[in-house]
Amino acid sequence: MKTNPWARRAMLLLAALVVLLSGCTTYVTTQVTAFSDWSGSDATRTYAFTREPEQRNNLELTTYERIVANELATHAFRQVGSAEARYLVGVSYGIRSDLVTVAEPVYYNPWPAPYWGWGRPFDPWGPWGPFPAGYVNQSYPVFTHLLGVRITERATGKEVYNVTARNSGGESSLVRAMPYLARSALADFPLGNGVVRTVKIPLDKKAGASNETAVPAAAASAPVAASGAKAVQ
Repeated sequence: MKTNPWARRAMLLLAALVVLLSGCTTYVTTQVTAFSDWSGSDATRTYAFTREPEQRNNLELTTYERIVANELATHAFRQVGSAEARYLVGVSYGIRSDLVTVAEPVYYNPWPAPYWGWGRPFDPWGPWGPFPAGYVNQSYPVFTHLLGVRITERATGKEVYNVTARNSGGESSLVRAMPYLARSALADFPLGNGVVRTVKIPLDKKAGASNETAVPAAAASAPVAASGAKAVQ
């Protein structure tokens, strides 16, 4: 039986969503975009976080800054007071929800028991089915997570590094996705100017969130820094 091109595309999209939601894969995939004018050395990598006045008592931002600080430390950055820092680091973040609608095939069996083919009573379809009876539109939530890290020289205000990390999936919690965003954003620091690439990080089954796997809400709540970042150019 032939399938028209539209139906085939719909089934391929559905298959992708099944992978998204089924927990079959083990990587978080993130797109990273960097703009760079970096010329710093390990000896001068002192920094302090900078905030807008309305963000000074923001506990959510404090949590994300700690995650980013852990990743900066792996690249010889040392956090100090604002007056001593050579660099100021700004952190931005966000999450957006959308619905993806796909047409799912609906099947039926025109050969009910006892006419299951070739004398196989435990084969409900036999050699004659199943047959698609049509398609039903189904909608699934998809969440896009975003992290931006901006580094400027404190003395001059010059921007020297600006990187964003973005991924999408069935996880509705930004805090659970943040360790993967931070690790991806700062993997192989510093990237060249205008670099766009994909980073894959193994999923931590105990914490964090995957854009390929729906993580149950009952999983561990404390965000754990992801490891094993792998860049896919």
